[in-house]
Amino acid sequence: MRIQNLIAVAAVALAFGVGGANAQQVEKKDLKLAVGGKPLLYYLPLTLAERLGYFKEAGLNVEINDFGGGAKSLQALVGGSADVVTGAYDHTVQMQAKNQPIVAVALLGRYPGIVLASVKKAGTITSIKELKGKKIGVTAPGSSTNFMVNYLLTRNGMKPEDVSFIGVGGGPSAVAAVKRGEIDAIANLDPVISQLEADGDITPIADTRTEKGTLDTYGGPYPAAVLYATQSFVEKNPKTTQALVDVFVKTLKWLDQAKTEDVLKVLPPEYFLGNQTLYAQAFEHSKPTYSPDGRFTQAGAEAAYTVLKAFDPAVASASIDLSKTYTNSFVEDAHKRLK
Repeated sequence: MRIQNLIAVAAVALAFGVGGANAQQVEKKDLKLAVGGKPLLYYLPLTLAERLGYFKEAGLNVEINDFGGGAKSLQALVGGSADVVTGAYDHTVQMQAKNQPIVAVALLGRYPGIVLASVKKAGTITSIKELKGKKIGVTAPGSSTNFMVNYLLTRNGMKPEDVSFIGVGGGPSAVAAVKRGEIDAIANLDPVISQLEADGDITPIADTRTEKGTLDTYGGPYPAAVLYATQSFVEKNPKTTQALVDVFVKTLKWLDQAKTEDVLKVLPPEYFLGNQTLYAQAFEHSKPTYSPDGRFTQAGAEAAYTVLKAFDPAVASASIDLSKTYTNSFVEDAHKRLK
């Protein structure tokens, strides 16, 4: 069954009243969800869905496994130890190039929210070209933070091999790597970036926390965090997939209307990295990055494809059908149910 046919599948599911409204009919209640850096604001919708109790309301028992970066979450999915992933849309394109179909079923982030910054301890670095020969900290090699740097290097006449990438994670370990002077630059997300900015440890070079910054970096809109699964999982479990998408669309609607204090009340204290006020500021910086409705755009998919082709030979040489990398069918049905 091709992705285009998922609209029909979702329509059948809706007709039988599945999803959050009738969760006991899902094919698979117990799910393993992989994520790479759950406390990052990039994945805030996931934590909110969990903490607001929306998974349980939908009749789903979701076990969340947090890995050091998105590449490791993808490995868990491919290896069969995860059913679904909240991760970067980029991976759906890359995996199609490897003839391993992965489909994104809900858009969580419409701007990446990634910041590339120089570390002041390493000296003055003000441009991409000055990164040559430097050590760059990313959440994990092969993750979206790595991809951003790869693209910027390529756009400036360099190669990813011209720098050394070091996985530093997306929390206290990333902050520590900067403060210890272990890296010369960092590509990471909030709240890590906001903490390092407040402490005066870094100087941003490229910032995709805003629409302007995203357009300046990628040349177009750029889908960030998504909910994705293998095509076979979606085909075998359309009702479960719909229930999951219902949860995330409901969460995005809540987030779109929420005030900063509402969000802070839901989150666990350890997310604040010891400074709730700074976290609140980081959230306010990042709030525009979240999708208000979960819908994908063709323009966003094309922008991601263009970026990946620039530095990934496998993507550049493959014939990619972007319509197979995402579907809005489940999101549209979720909106009908959640009116």
